[in-house]
Amino acid sequence: MHPLIEEWDQDLRSADPLAFPGYAERLASAEGESVRTGRTEHYVAVDSRFDVFGGSMGVVAGERVVRAFDRAVALRLPVVCTTRSGGARLQEGMVALIQLGRTVAAARRHADAGLLSLAVHRSPTTGGVLASYGSACDLRAVEEGATLGFAGPRVVELTTGRSVGRASHTAATAAAAGLVDAVLSPEDLRAWVEAALGLVDRPFPVASRRGAAAAESPPRGEGAWGEVLRSRHPDRPTGVDVAAALCRSWVELAGSDPTVRAGLARVAGRRVVVIASDRRARDGRPTPPAFRLAQRAVHLAGRLGLPVVSLVDTPGADPSPDSENDGLAAEIAATFAAMAALPTPSVAVCVGEGGSGGALALAWADRLLVQEHAVFSVIGPEGAAAIFERDASAAPRLASHLGLTSGDLLRLGVVDGVIGETSEAVAEAVAGALGSARPGERERRAADASARWLRSATPR
Repeated sequence: MHPLIEEWDQDLRSADPLAFPGYAERLASAEGESVRTGRTEHYVAVDSRFDVFGGSMGVVAGERVVRAFDRAVALRLPVVCTTRSGGARLQEGMVALIQLGRTVAAARRHADAGLLSLAVHRSPTTGGVLASYGSACDLRAVEEGATLGFAGPRVVELTTGRSVGRASHTAATAAAAGLVDAVLSPEDLRAWVEAALGLVDRPFPVASRRGAAAAESPPRGEGAWGEVLRSRHPDRPTGVDVAAALCRSWVELAGSDPTVRAGLARVAGRRVVVIASDRRARDGRPTPPAFRLAQRAVHLAGRLGLPVVSLVDTPGADPSPDSENDGLAAEIAATFAAMAALPTPSVAVCVGEGGSGGALALAWADRLLVQEHAVFSVIGPEGAAAIFERDASAAPRLASHLGLTSGDLLRLGVVDGVIGETSEAVAEAVAGALGSARPGERERRAADASARWLRSATPR
């Protein structure tokens, strides 16, 4: 990626722990080891060498990786790992295999120090390298066309009798499953690394609707139901549109559910983590993987000391049997917990419709703002109508009883402010909130709102 200023541990040599036939001779003739480590201007580098024992990890490679992560902690530097490997080195047996645990532990020490790590997977990246430090990095990119998997395709076929075909082991299938954050051409790998490290800006990958109002002409309907219709208008910018306008840079944290996207970004001159809803993806209802992505983003922000900005626009979590059986309620609860434990400031803006606990978990921030014609409700009006009247057509009438408009939310004390409808208004409000929000204010706001509506019971 970048030239080494200093290369480390070139004197380390393997002692041939198994006396494996012919291995000593191959070690003697090898030009170096399967991993090079050292320091560049901006980060510590761990680079695989596939030309040496297929990039496999033996005791020397493992020791170099461990030392590289630990030196990065001492130097307060990020780590960039470029992987290309067949896995653990068979000629060193269990001595090679235990390097998996050692390298993951080193990566964890680096993470616990609040430092960022990146992995760039080239072809092939398989076995113990992928199942250790290669997958322990915070962000992971794969070179397009690369083979990626725990067991190599040939090993799978010869040991199980089944061919993997196109069902797995490709960059495309890994991306579809949310296992990597980007699939990149060889020419784009360096730019992705620089953007992820915050050295350069990388544009948000959708067209921005900067300055667009929610809808040019309000849809038919008055009162609360009219606000619901405005919040759902097809032309209203959703969370990803607002993110495109806010973010000067974007490096995706990928997931398998497109209704929620997350990324390392730059907002109002600050490096932040952004979580953005996409109402247009499927039906806009997040599934468990979407909440797991949000949790990952929040945990990363906390470790790196970055604020979180959440742009919420969803009618609620996906209630399908698949989501229920995948632990939907538990993932919503875990998202609340992650937001509550965040040690850095957080700001959430409801930019469209906020529905039930699935939306509130994404909005459980120190500062909660709502656009003028956005809505946030305990349940969608149609759901309320189904519960109270067993007739979804009663939704327009019941909407007025749910306290879901921006004015209602401010009166109830559940939001901190109502902001304008343009992306510029959101940008100004987010910048101000980032400068003044303090961790833990969400609990104070919720407690104050609750206290306002408690009636003291008279003891008998």
